Amino acid sequence: MSANRRWWVSPEDEDSVCKKLLRKTRESPLVPIGLGGCLVVAAYRIYWLRARGSTKMSIHLIHTRVAAQACVVGAIMLGTVYTMYSDYVKRMAQDVGEK
Repeated sequence: MSANRRWWVSPEDEDSVCKKLLRKTRESPLVPIGLGGCLVVAAYRIYWLRARGSTKMSIHLIHTRVAAQACVVGAIMLGTVYTMYSDYVKRMAQDVGEK
């Protein structure tokens, strides 16, 4: 008698978390950069938690959250600017090619 190790199987039309992350990475390569930056900043700030001095814990955690969110927002902004620029350059190249 074999045990069914995977007792729940997702429907075929739904993507797993890994597949969604890979699809988002292909669509926007700055998504993993933003996630990585967020994790690096959060890990750095948590590592230096002991050396916060006289700063209250809540203030230190707020600064950590703001710094991590800044990395994500920065990556989103860079992705948006890149997309707008590439669309503009493609449109200009098509307009020049038509003339």
